[in-house]
Parts: sequence; C-alpha cells; structure tokens
Amino acid sequence: MIPLDKIQSASKPFPLAELLIPTESRILILAPHPDDFDEVAVTLRYFFNRKHPMQLLVLTGASSGVLDSFVDLPTKERKEEVRQIEQLNALEFFGFPASNVQFLRLLEDPTGELVLDETNPSAVGTIFQDFNPDVVSLPYGKDTNLSHQRTFQLFQELALTLPKPVLGLCHRDPKTTDIKIQAYFPFDEETARWKAEMLRFHRSQHTRNLQTRNYGIDDRILNTNRAIARELGIKEPYAEGFELVVVNGSRHSAAK
Repeated sequence: MIPLDKIQSASKPFPLAELLIPTESRILILAPHPDDFDEVAVTLRYFFNRKHPMQLLVLTGASSGVLDSFVDLPTKERKEEVRQIEQLNALEFFGFPASNVQFLRLLEDPTGELVLDETNPSAVGTIFQDFNPDVVSLPYGKDTNLSHQRTFQLFQELALTLPKPVLGLCHRDPKTTDIKIQAYFPFDEETARWKAEMLRFHRSQHTRNLQTRNYGIDDRILNTNRAIARELGIKEPYAEGFELVVVNGSRHSAAK
C-alpha cells in the first residue's frame, strides 16, 4: 500500500526515501525517449537496490534527436537502432537487466513526437495492466516537449484502468515549464560523477548537445539537479525532484 497519508500531510518537500514505499511495490518507468531513465538514475538505483520489481518501457525510437552527421547512413531506422544500443549500454553500466526493458518504437508524428491515437495507448495499456504498477516514473506533463506531455496524459488514462491508487513520480526535466517539487532525492559529487558517466553512454545526445549548446548531456541534466538542490536549500549539491501525482479509480489529482 502506498503511504498516501505521508504525501497528503507533507507541508514542504521531503526526501523521497522517507516515503517508505514497500519493497513489493511494482515500479514502471515510462520513458518517452531513450535516456529518460538516466535523468532520474539516482532515484531508480535506490529502488533497484531495494529489490523492487521494475520494468522499463521506452516508448519511441526518438530518431529525430540524432544528427545526420552522427551516423553513416542517416535513416530513421538506423538512428533508432543507435539510440536503442546507447540505452542498453547505459543500462548495462547501471546493472538493470535487459530482460526488464521493452523498446516499443510507437508511432510518431512527422516532427518526431509521440502520437496518441487508438493504437499506441492500446499497445502500452496491455503491458501496463499486465505489469500492474504501484508506482510510475515519468516526466511531468507541463513541459515544452510534446512527447513528455503526451506520456503524462497516457499515464493518467492508463492508471485509471487499475482498481487501486497509482503513484506517479513525475520528474523535473530541463524542459519542464512548471512543477511543484514535493519530494526529492539528494546526492553528492561522487554520485554525480556516476550519473554523468551513465548519461554519456548516450553518445548521440551528448554530441548533439555539445554541438548545439556547447555542453554535454551530462552537464545539461546535472545543471537541473544543481538548480533543484539550490532551490530546496538542502546541504547536498544535487537532487532529482518530483511532483507526486496520485491516480485513484475514476479520479486523479496532484498530491496536496
């Protein structure tokens, strides 16, 4: 049982580890793109080390995020293959079993964004109900990235099909436009170096960030983690931050 009383009674942001989610709670990671797992890798490592049942769904191939110059044959299929290999390499570094990962490569629109038609929600819904998650990790819906927005919408719709409360751990991303940080997972410089190394396995994204922003994917994500820690006023230099969304039966709400 998710300790909803802790969520509802909290008057200020609290360390996520204080939520005391039972170890039998099933955790689904809904990743719109390869690399979304890595954005909250420190939090997910906490759950992984506690032996929670965990499953990762990578929803899109995300070929639009790969520069043509990065691959010899810049086709959509080749770019999707590159991103899948990068994610598998990062997960091997993390220790997450490949058997717990599914790359769905759902339908995308011409701009490379996830499409919510009749087919995509049905495909994810079958897996969602079979896995029967208690907790879902995903980006928050208030975001300039349409695939992030649509993944949040998909989570809300699918969680309503389960006859129990489902807790959404909705994380802050560099493109998040508005979020209420209710829980956070702090970490130190040594852990930040581990996370940076994991992020750099996404070589296509690291290269693109270096070329377009003059810093890599590691700094892009860790800069957000630094900002969260600074805004929270905690002693640790970094934190992954979450808004907690509870979906319960026929209703859903942000935790108060």
